[in-house]
Amino acid sequence: MSLVWDIPVHDSTRVRDVRVAAERAAVRAGLDEPRTAATALVATELATNLLKHAGGGQVLIDLVDPPLPEAGAPMMVQIAAIDHGQGIADVRDALRDGYSTARSLGAGLGTCRRIADDFGLYSVPGRGTVALARVGVRANGAAPAAPVRVGGVNVPFGGAECSGDAWAWARSGGLLTLMMADGLGHGPEAAWASTAATRALHTSAHLPPAEALVNLDSALRGTRGAAVAVAQIDTGAGVLRFAGVGNIGARLREGGTWRSLLSRPGIVGVHRHATLREDRIPWAPDRLLILHSDGLPSRWTPPSDPDLLAADPAVVAAVTLRDASSSARPVRDDTAVAVLAPTPSEEP
Repeated sequence: MSLVWDIPVHDSTRVRDVRVAAERAAVRAGLDEPRTAATALVATELATNLLKHAGGGQVLIDLVDPPLPEAGAPMMVQIAAIDHGQGIADVRDALRDGYSTARSLGAGLGTCRRIADDFGLYSVPGRGTVALARVGVRANGAAPAAPVRVGGVNVPFGGAECSGDAWAWARSGGLLTLMMADGLGHGPEAAWASTAATRALHTSAHLPPAEALVNLDSALRGTRGAAVAVAQIDTGAGVLRFAGVGNIGARLREGGTWRSLLSRPGIVGVHRHATLREDRIPWAPDRLLILHSDGLPSRWTPPSDPDLLAADPAVVAAVTLRDASSSARPVRDDTAVAVLAPTPSEEP
């Protein structure tokens, strides 16, 4: 079940709530005491910065797959601090190790970046900031190389702890498969449906998306069912395959333009399809794919800033979610966004 802690931070009392949630997430992820303490420190610093520099915001704490998946890799605690504040004028200075403010813990964003396994920061003056960290079990040696990365965010409806949406990805040889599932409705029953899809994905990662959806349909029988989309990169062939059932949105960036990938109407686990359409599209370093549930407004503007598009995919997802939100159009369902992007090449 997709447990997510969605904590609005508008006064100092919520900073403690963020720390407690981070500790709970770390325990669920199986982190030892030092990594649990690191998780709590990062979460507390990010929440404190929301109050100090943005007048408040939102902290999302989730358990996610590593951005470069390997079989049996443990889950990581992901902490995303999102705001619509004044932004950071000098991101490089803010990330300087030891840089802090009088009301922070003295750790600073630079220290958060150092003790976290992954850290991303994106800020635009006048539009706000997204700071995102992932903390997991300290691995021995360098992370495995992969030609693509995945990241995402998940917001449960009404501040609930479980989300009916789920995203996950799996790797089978040269095939890297991303799935987005939106359980029918919201609440625990919807979460069980999307969780069943996540579990089934890991036994279907060797299959093309259309065939994987057949397996997922069988796995979701007896649940409410879900809208599901599956995207798969064949790194050897340089091909993106995509298939979907239900109202999962998919936007593909090719060069400087975006286009939608279409799913077939229906509900996985309820409406069995004899055949499914599968798109085959060349995959190149200028591609980027965004999958989202219908909690995101149907009309939203994809990101265009090259700096953002090159950022950690989870940061791209968080900014997409933030910028598509509006107080005039309150969210009426769980909302998840996942991004599939090429791994940036190393600088010479």
